[in-house]
Formats: sequence, C-alpha cells, structure tokens
Amino acid sequence: MGRFILFAITAILTAGLDLGTKALVEASLTPYQSSPVIDGLFNLTYLKNKGAAFGFLSGSGEMRVPFFIIITLVAMGFILWLLKRHGKERALHLPLGLIFGGAAGNLVDRIRYGSVVDFIDLHWGGYHWPAFNVADAAICIGVVLLLIMEFSHGRKAA
Repeated sequence: MGRFILFAITAILTAGLDLGTKALVEASLTPYQSSPVIDGLFNLTYLKNKGAAFGFLSGSGEMRVPFFIIITLVAMGFILWLLKRHGKERALHLPLGLIFGGAAGNLVDRIRYGSVVDFIDLHWGGYHWPAFNVADAAICIGVVLLLIMEFSHGRKAA
C-alpha cells in the first residue's frame, strides 16, 4: 500500500478540495446567483449541472443519473486496475489520483443531488466557458498529464 501513497493522497485531497469548495458555494450563494471575483473574467456562479463535464448530455432523461453513476464507477474501477497493473510507474500516480479524486467528488454530488454543483464561471468579452468545478478541472488536468506522458514516451521509444 505504501507504494500507492501519492495516488491516495492526490485522490483524497482532490475530492476533499472539490467537495469543500462546493460546500462553500452552497453556503454562500443561492442557485443561479453569481458573484464577480475578477470583473470581465471570473465569477462564482452556483449552478447544478445534470449532465457530464461542461453540461454534456444534460437533457438526456430519467436514466441519466444511474447512467452517470455507473459510468463513473466503471471509470474509477478502471483507474484502480491501471494502478494495479502499472503501479510501478510512479509518474502515473499523480494524474490517476487527480482523475480518481475528481470522479469521486462528482460521484458524491450525483448520488446526493442527481446533478453536480458547478461554480467556476470563466468569460472573456463575448466568449463564455461552460461552468465547471474543481473535480472537472482535476479530471482535465489528469487527462492532459497522461496525454503528455504518452506522447513524450512515444517520442522516446521512436
């Protein structure tokens, strides 16, 4: 177990930061309320997202919640399988921990609410990014790190 400590710490901190920031937003704002942090760039906006990351599949009916819960559990199981199979590759522990922790944070929301609390609202001029949360950001960062590792590993092998 000691060899998976970076993965475990990363996953726990990621899920904790995600759930903690969501709790602060829920305690401070009412649904759909927005509070500017950096004018013209960044607001805190309390939203409940019924879809996947960035609102994907948000209008997909009553099977949506069980579908997302099952997909999340399968993904988390796959991450644990990858960790078991490639656990000696310590570089994988941080990105897999970010993805696992983000998935866990959003899974808690799906089980509690049937949706996910989003609150990071970025915009610039006429451009507006869909609202997201710490879990979404951690998952994206983890995936990007894995892709960078894969592409850099591929170049070394060539």
